[in-house]
Amino acid sequence: MAHENVMHTFGGPHQAATVAPSGAAHMRRALALAERGRGRVSPNPMVGCVLVAPDGSVVGEGWHAYVGGSHAEVAALDVAGAAARGATAYVTLEPCDHHGRTGPCTDALLSAGVARVVVAIEDPDARVRGRGIAKLRAAGVEVDVGVLAAEAEALNEAYLTARRKARPFVLYKTAMSLDGKIAVRSGRSRWITSEAAREHVHRLRAEFDAIAVGVNTVLLDDPALTARVEGGRTPVKVVFDSIGRTPPGAKLFEAGPDGSDATVLIYVTEEAPAARVAALESRGATVVTVAATRGRPRLIDALADLQSRSVGSLLLEGGGTLAWDFFAEQAVDRVAWFIAPKLLGGNAAGPLAGTGVASIPDAFTLDDMRTQTVGSDLLVTGRVVYPPASDQTDDETHDHAAGVGSR
Repeated sequence: MAHENVMHTFGGPHQAATVAPSGAAHMRRALALAERGRGRVSPNPMVGCVLVAPDGSVVGEGWHAYVGGSHAEVAALDVAGAAARGATAYVTLEPCDHHGRTGPCTDALLSAGVARVVVAIEDPDARVRGRGIAKLRAAGVEVDVGVLAAEAEALNEAYLTARRKARPFVLYKTAMSLDGKIAVRSGRSRWITSEAAREHVHRLRAEFDAIAVGVNTVLLDDPALTARVEGGRTPVKVVFDSIGRTPPGAKLFEAGPDGSDATVLIYVTEEAPAARVAALESRGATVVTVAATRGRPRLIDALADLQSRSVGSLLLEGGGTLAWDFFAEQAVDRVAWFIAPKLLGGNAAGPLAGTGVASIPDAFTLDDMRTQTVGSDLLVTGRVVYPPASDQTDDETHDHAAGVGSR
């Protein structure tokens, strides 16, 4: 099954573990199999499995293909059949040991008589977190952990972030001119980047559970927020809208390219008039009222709600004010920053607004930074590194850690 890799370009450093060449090769194959689940298995992780017989022959391969489907280990065991007895299983993530939509993979491996399990990384999910490895070892199965761990971390960065930070993984995608503008003086931003860059973004959208904008983006650009790629899914559409100004006739309510109904979540504050909320709900939106911070929906509450709705990854496409609120809460994990070879001039908005940092040492920086040309544009990606906590007063911290959204 072919699947174009987009978000993997934002993964972490690729450092091979010190293992036998054949073992690393089998794990690398398992990682490639896991990749086939990208954009199809969230909120579950992407997992691949390769079963190798004692004579070195591969007797089974599998991957987690869709939510509710067989886990990678079970899929590989189904292929191997009786040949799994005595085999070594190379698995990109710790086998689960709990009942969910499917049974425990540990039980399946033990029942099949697998003699050794090689795991890339442990699963930080509270239901697993070492239990799968411990159960296998207690049953006499040899378990090795850490083979190609960096590659496995990069593959499942979104899933791992969501489990470790108890909020969705957030990628801020923005596009600006060479002189740092995200719109012309009228406020409109179509189109700063090339068609190739926009196609890249649509492939990116198809990999995320949700896409978020502020209400000003809805009012100015009226985006559909769909993923217009063959076989792609349109993510949940999230709008931060303090007082319910989203028009019920906005394009984001329209069905996706595949005909599927739009799923729209709108976060408002208690200041949103009941009539506006009712109008949006009648249009099919789920309107969630959260506490306000400086008049805007409180970010930590909105992210917690998204997590509770099985949103494990969020593509942030809002304007500078919304983006700053996320950065101020240290809630942006990576950026995808398109730079177009255009000069717009004037006083138009930039990709980050807000109060700004107080000093250069307070700046947000990037590591794992990569650049590539997409059409006529430059794409810069990287992982956000936040400065150490400063000696700000409570009032200063409050000013910087504003809630989400744009009135």
